[in-house]
Amino acid sequence: MGKLNRGTRACAVFAWCTAAAFTLSAQTFVTLHTFVGTDGANPYAALIQADNGDGYGTTENGGAYGSGTIFKITPQATLTTLHSFCSQSACADGAYPLAGLVQAPNGYFYGTTVEGGANGLGTVFQVTPSALITLHSFDGTDGQTPWAGLAQGSDGNFYGTTANGGSGNNGGTVFKITPGGVLTTLYTFCEKAVQAVCVDGQHPQAVLVEAANEEFYGTTSAGGANNGGTVFEVTSSGTLTTLYSFCAQSGCTDGELPNAGLVWAADGNFYGTTTGGGANGAGTVFKITSTGTLTTLYSFCSQTGCADGASPDAALVQATDGNFYGTTSAGGATGGGTVFEIVSSGALTTLHSFTGSNAVHQAGIIQGTTGGFFGATWDGGTYNYGTVYGLSVGLGAFVKLLPPSGAVGTPVRILGTNLTGTTSVSFGGTAAVFAVVSSSEITTTVPAGASSGEVQVVTPVGTLSSNVVFRLLP
Repeated sequence: MGKLNRGTRACAVFAWCTAAAFTLSAQTFVTLHTFVGTDGANPYAALIQADNGDGYGTTENGGAYGSGTIFKITPQATLTTLHSFCSQSACADGAYPLAGLVQAPNGYFYGTTVEGGANGLGTVFQVTPSALITLHSFDGTDGQTPWAGLAQGSDGNFYGTTANGGSGNNGGTVFKITPGGVLTTLYTFCEKAVQAVCVDGQHPQAVLVEAANEEFYGTTSAGGANNGGTVFEVTSSGTLTTLYSFCAQSGCTDGELPNAGLVWAADGNFYGTTTGGGANGAGTVFKITSTGTLTTLYSFCSQTGCADGASPDAALVQATDGNFYGTTSAGGATGGGTVFEIVSSGALTTLHSFTGSNAVHQAGIIQGTTGGFFGATWDGGTYNYGTVYGLSVGLGAFVKLLPPSGAVGTPVRILGTNLTGTTSVSFGGTAAVFAVVSSSEITTTVPAGASSGEVQVVTPVGTLSSNVVFRLLP
């Protein structure tokens, strides 16, 4: 395994940034890495920015054994393969990771593979600085083929879904797994054999998101009252409520097949995408309240030749300007997919059109702490094995909180850029004791007297605010 070092990084969103890049220049797109196969192929999920400022991700295929990889890419665009799956007999370490990674407070990474493991039905794994550890091998009855990654809850456990398996009609599951690998199946979709239609949904493919009420929200790619997929809420004890069934409108103008997960936005609502349906049958962007009221914000293929994109497979990200950014897997100027920006009222701007077959598939984008975005394409590039890219739209730097919520005394890591020399950290205006670990990381604890609100970090270059409101827990 490669070192998961916490060394100094001049900037945290790759090649376009500078040492003092609090304000980036006008829109810039750059290809940071082209996969060649041996270093991985076909990244299917979004990357994450780790506490050392580097990006970490997975590829579905390629690597030493052709079954996918885990990789690291530095701000200078140097890529290192950390693990090639199927390195153990019978692929006991897993195979074909479709999902991205999550970094826990212990600094380790956690993820899933759709195949491999002791039963060949997928795994949950942990990546330490020295090894990959398989925490759980699915056996079918507890689920199989976990397409989605994991979400770490405020209780410290990880929550996820499997697209298939479970004790019912192969509809998939919601599960909880401890950092030590103890898995509990919380819910099995389509469990009742008498259901003519899986009204509770089936085949969830996307990561869950935890909201302020400490409940989790997600989507199923099929099932529901109209077999167009669903949005659901599930508690940490496994009580599931279907909030919305797509295709409720004639012609599925409200969308269908929500393959991607949701983003919980600053306004308290959830935003997401559907791959199909909408006014033009090419997918939608939607808003949904916590009680299930859905508003279709945009229908793709509204422009001639689908120049605005088609078939969004990936989740949205809410950036520091309050707007949402995402990708489509088709459409655009040459049919290779797009990167877009959409405001909460529904006005959409196409930021970049990929050329040829450089489709982004489910690999969405994230915003790095210098303000720019980075992501991956499933194919395209010199060898058609996919790429890693960066996109700047001129947004400023910020700090990221891990975790974004906690009670007084909770340890919090603050990730950012040029943090050396920081003179102050405050939670909702209350000063906190802190330590600068590196130019990209500060450690602190939630101080007594803190309240929910922005976390602010005062550095020699300027004051940085958190990209989300810190949520103080009782």
